[in-house]
Amino acid sequence: MKAVTIHLEESVYSEFQTLARKSKRTASELIREAMDLYRQKVKKNTHSLLDPPPPASVGGFLQPWSDRSEMLDNFFNRE
Repeated sequence: MKAVTIHLEESVYSEFQTLARKSKRTASELIREAMDLYRQKVKKNTHSLLDPPPPASVGGFLQPWSDRSEMLDNFFNRE
């Protein structure tokens, strides 16, 4: 395990100490757990360029129309 030095506000560290005492763990364990949860959350929300793009309805890329009739079908909601 790698030792890392971090700087916390006294109030934040005090809160970790209180939570640690209540859960019979160390503040270091809780901080490591919090860092791991953050890492997992960020990793989960990271996308590769190889991932398929999201649907256009949620900010994805729109595909260009191949011709005028496709544009009119789309405009008039004709399927």
